[in-house]
Amino acid sequence: MKTVIELIVYCGIFTLLVKVFAGNDPLNCLYFYPKEVQERVYELGLTDREAVKKKKKMFLIIFTSAMLMVLLVIIRFINRTDDYWQAYWQALLFLEVMNVYDGVVIDKIWVGYDRFWLIDEVKDIPYIQSWKQVFRKRSILAFIWVLGSFIVAGLVILI
Repeated sequence: MKTVIELIVYCGIFTLLVKVFAGNDPLNCLYFYPKEVQERVYELGLTDREAVKKKKKMFLIIFTSAMLMVLLVIIRFINRTDDYWQAYWQALLFLEVMNVYDGVVIDKIWVGYDRFWLIDEVKDIPYIQSWKQVFRKRSILAFIWVLGSFIVAGLVILI
């Protein structure tokens, strides 16, 4: 039960970070949208490439750092893990759950059903990923997290 609560908190932090960066305007997270949507938004002058590039870089730095730090705190200090393989399996669990959460809850449910993410000026262009796209992206990330968990486990042991 403790692990389930930790996973819920971890995914909640994920959601909070996305919401904070989106603020009250989906254009703040334009980098999440398909290229076709981005190109039309640029053509319409709603924002520019440089602003989006800057926001994406800021998001990736803060999001990746925060999610890694939270993961390290959970595994090392809350779960008191000091064994490399225990740390590896815990990291893998958290990263894979986050991967599925991102694909299903964030991409398909939140973005798919919350009108907040609809940019009126480009509503004629599909912006919600198909199940096939979600599956493909999540499959690639699942493999990446298998490898990334080795790094996380190593960091857990170092701290």
